[in-house]
Amino acid sequence: MSAKDNKADLKDSPPEGRITEEAMAVAKSMIGMILRPEGPFVQDLTIDTIRNYCNGTGDLNPLFRDAEYGRCSRYSSIVAHPTMPMAYGYIGRTRWGFSGVHGFFAGNDWEFFRTWRPGDKMNCIERVVGVVEKSSKLSGKLVLQYTEALFLNQSDDLIAKTLGWCTRHERRASRESGKHEGVKTHQYTPEEIARIEEVELNEVSRIRGGKVRYWQDVNEGDEIDPIARGPLTAMDLKGFNVGVGRGLTHGLVLMNAQKHPGHYFRNPEAGGGIEYTGIGHQRGSVAQQVGVPAAYDYGPGRTSWLTTLVTNWMGDSAYLKRLRAEMRRFNIVGDTTWCKGKVARKYVNDGYALVDLDIWAENQRGEITAPGLATVMLPSKDLTHKPVIDGAGFDLGLPMVR
Repeated sequence: MSAKDNKADLKDSPPEGRITEEAMAVAKSMIGMILRPEGPFVQDLTIDTIRNYCNGTGDLNPLFRDAEYGRCSRYSSIVAHPTMPMAYGYIGRTRWGFSGVHGFFAGNDWEFFRTWRPGDKMNCIERVVGVVEKSSKLSGKLVLQYTEALFLNQSDDLIAKTLGWCTRHERRASRESGKHEGVKTHQYTPEEIARIEEVELNEVSRIRGGKVRYWQDVNEGDEIDPIARGPLTAMDLKGFNVGVGRGLTHGLVLMNAQKHPGHYFRNPEAGGGIEYTGIGHQRGSVAQQVGVPAAYDYGPGRTSWLTTLVTNWMGDSAYLKRLRAEMRRFNIVGDTTWCKGKVARKYVNDGYALVDLDIWAENQRGEITAPGLATVMLPSKDLTHKPVIDGAGFDLGLPMVR
């Protein structure tokens, strides 16, 4: 395809695809298919790539950042943040079927089996597992698309598996729904800003770290120390992109646009330069074309914040087995996300001492933007309970499609 032909194929606004019976049939025919890798954007794990991911998500845990701290930990090394595979590729992301129909990341359900360490290489087998049509207040109708991914290391050891899902909305219907009309950037009082910054600056002092949290010392109903992320800025959005290694430019963008014209457009604001339809995360004008009032955060980023909430609480001697997060509301520039949680249940399964946590992301208006849950293995003082070891092999047996 010539540059001239490519220019003719691209519009000056995001494409206006439709959810039709034919498009649904094509998408359903893909169930069971293996998807080619989205990236990979980051495949080799080093101290630098692990730390860089934490910089992009705001995680301050020295177990994920400090080589000397990691050397003295039970792992004898730093380890990667549990959601580090997001730097390989967003699982469930809208990249198959429904050309020109806008997609939003909607959630992930993770189960973890081992930790990633410097020197590991990430690989992924992702397949399509479901397509469901539903109604939507935003766009009248939507499609939910599900994929299942197995993350493997260079030895083909299973490190994590996840169910990922996204929603697809017709851009015109979303834009014309008026659901987000009147939503304005929040104006904070000096007291509100001071409270947010106090929590952010003091977060590192509340990381459990090497102080063991025993199963016997946890009670149902215990609250987890909240963390704050915000007010959300363009700097935060760009920082997350850097953290996950996303940064195609110039000719690379042009080549991708030639292959997938339904995902790109020529933006008049950029002099006709080519931009990906997902640029609405950073350009408010593009966000408004798909029914969102302003630039908005990345769902994988919000998932990582909820994971940080849990890893801060549980300490180095525990092990995160499961984490689920669902994106229910947009988190726009100027919003602050408070990640909160509490102990919902403590129990023993297959000899392991476990706790289930209710976790959620809440904005400054008190609206829950991302409900979730987590399961954590904790060390136990009871010698009949199995010890917490990396790669213990305990499988929660999660169903893949909800």
